[in-house]
Amino acid sequence: MRRQKTEVRSQKSKKTNQKSKYLVKIILVCILSSVLHSLAAFGSEKWPGVDESVVEKYAKEHGREAHEPLINTDQGDLLLFVFLIAGTVGGFIAGYSWRILMVEKAPITTIENKITG
Repeated sequence: MRRQKTEVRSQKSKKTNQKSKYLVKIILVCILSSVLHSLAAFGSEKWPGVDESVVEKYAKEHGREAHEPLINTDQGDLLLFVFLIAGTVGGFIAGYSWRILMVEKAPITTIENKITG
Protein backbone atom coordinates (compact mmCIF):
# COMPACT_ATOMS: atom_id res chain seq x y z
CA MET A 1 0.00 0.00 0.00
CA ARG A 2 2.77 2.36 0.95
CA ARG A 3 4.69 1.44 -2.17
CA GLN A 4 1.71 2.30 -4.39
CA LYS A 5 1.40 5.73 -2.78
CA THR A 6 5.05 6.50 -3.34
CA GLU A 7 4.77 5.36 -6.98
CA VAL A 8 1.75 7.58 -7.50
CA ARG A 9 3.58 10.50 -5.89
CA SER A 10 6.63 9.96 -8.05
CA GLN A 11 4.48 9.81 -11.19
CA LYS A 12 2.73 13.05 -10.18
CA SER A 13 6.05 14.74 -9.48
CA LYS A 14 7.36 13.62 -12.90
CA LYS A 15 4.28 15.08 -14.60
CA THR A 16 4.65 18.28 -12.60
CA ASN A 17 8.33 18.53 -13.53
CA GLN A 18 7.50 18.01 -17.20
CA LYS A 19 4.80 20.67 -17.08
CA SER A 20 7.06 23.15 -15.31
CA LYS A 21 9.89 22.54 -17.82
CA TYR A 22 7.44 23.04 -20.67
CA LEU A 23 6.14 26.24 -19.07
CA VAL A 24 9.67 27.58 -18.58
CA LYS A 25 10.46 26.88 -22.25
CA ILE A 26 7.33 28.73 -23.38
CA ILE A 27 8.17 31.72 -21.17
CA LEU A 28 11.73 31.85 -22.51
CA VAL A 29 10.53 31.72 -26.11
CA CYS A 30 8.06 34.54 -25.42
CA ILE A 31 10.71 36.71 -23.76
CA LEU A 32 13.27 36.11 -26.51
CA SER A 33 10.78 36.79 -29.30
CA SER A 34 9.58 40.00 -27.68
CA VAL A 35 13.15 41.22 -27.21
CA LEU A 36 14.07 40.42 -30.80
CA HIS A 37 10.95 42.11 -32.17
CA SER A 38 11.51 45.21 -30.06
CA LEU A 39 15.11 45.46 -31.24
CA ALA A 40 13.94 45.25 -34.84
CA ALA A 41 11.25 47.88 -34.26
CA PHE A 42 13.64 50.38 -32.69
CA GLY A 43 16.22 50.10 -35.42
CA SER A 44 18.10 53.15 -36.63
CA GLU A 45 16.04 53.46 -39.80
CA LYS A 46 12.76 55.29 -39.69
CA TRP A 47 9.88 53.27 -41.04
CA PRO A 48 8.08 55.30 -43.69
CA GLY A 49 4.33 55.43 -43.35
CA VAL A 50 1.74 55.26 -46.10
CA ASP A 51 1.72 59.06 -46.40
CA GLU A 52 5.44 59.26 -47.05
CA SER A 53 5.87 56.20 -49.22
CA VAL A 54 2.72 56.29 -51.36
CA VAL A 55 0.70 59.49 -51.10
CA GLU A 56 3.61 61.95 -51.27
CA LYS A 57 5.16 60.05 -54.16
CA TYR A 58 2.03 60.30 -56.30
CA ALA A 59 1.38 63.88 -55.21
CA LYS A 60 4.83 64.93 -56.42
CA GLU A 61 4.29 63.10 -59.72
CA HIS A 62 1.11 65.12 -60.33
CA GLY A 63 2.53 68.46 -59.22
CA ARG A 64 0.86 68.73 -55.82
CA GLU A 65 3.47 69.40 -53.14
CA ALA A 66 2.72 68.92 -49.45
CA HIS A 67 1.87 71.98 -47.35
CA GLU A 68 1.37 72.67 -43.68
CA PRO A 69 -2.08 71.74 -42.31
CA LEU A 70 -4.46 74.52 -41.31
CA ILE A 71 -4.70 73.19 -37.75
CA ASN A 72 -1.42 71.56 -36.76
CA THR A 73 -2.25 68.90 -34.17
CA ASP A 74 1.34 67.68 -33.84
CA GLN A 75 2.18 70.40 -31.33
CA GLY A 76 1.61 69.69 -27.65
CA ASP A 77 -1.57 68.08 -26.43
CA LEU A 78 -3.96 69.65 -28.92
CA LEU A 79 -4.89 66.30 -30.47
CA LEU A 80 -5.49 64.83 -27.01
CA PHE A 81 -7.72 67.78 -26.14
CA VAL A 82 -9.72 67.36 -29.37
CA PHE A 83 -10.31 63.67 -28.61
CA LEU A 84 -11.28 64.56 -25.03
CA ILE A 85 -13.91 67.03 -26.22
CA ALA A 86 -15.22 64.60 -28.86
CA GLY A 87 -15.47 61.83 -26.25
CA THR A 88 -17.30 64.13 -23.84
CA VAL A 89 -19.81 65.21 -26.47
CA GLY A 90 -20.27 61.64 -27.69
CA GLY A 91 -20.74 60.38 -24.12
CA PHE A 92 -23.35 63.03 -23.42
CA ILE A 93 -25.28 62.17 -26.59
CA ALA A 94 -25.05 58.42 -25.88
CA GLY A 95 -26.18 58.93 -22.28
CA TYR A 96 -29.12 61.06 -23.27
CA SER A 97 -30.14 58.66 -26.03
CA TRP A 98 -29.80 55.67 -23.68
CA ARG A 99 -32.70 56.98 -21.63
CA ILE A 100 -34.87 57.29 -24.73
CA LEU A 101 -33.83 53.98 -26.30
CA MET A 102 -33.77 51.70 -23.28
CA VAL A 103 -36.08 53.13 -20.64
CA GLU A 104 -38.80 55.14 -22.34
CA LYS A 105 -40.14 52.91 -25.08
CA ALA A 106 -42.55 54.73 -27.38
CA PRO A 107 -45.90 53.01 -27.97
CA ILE A 108 -46.14 51.20 -31.29
CA THR A 109 -49.19 53.21 -32.33
CA THR A 110 -47.19 56.45 -32.10
CA ILE A 111 -44.49 55.03 -34.35
CA GLU A 112 -47.08 53.75 -36.84
CA ASN A 113 -48.77 57.17 -36.94
CA LYS A 114 -45.44 58.85 -37.74
CA ILE A 115 -44.70 56.39 -40.53
CA THR A 116 -48.12 56.48 -42.19
CA GLY A 117 -48.64 60.11 -41.15
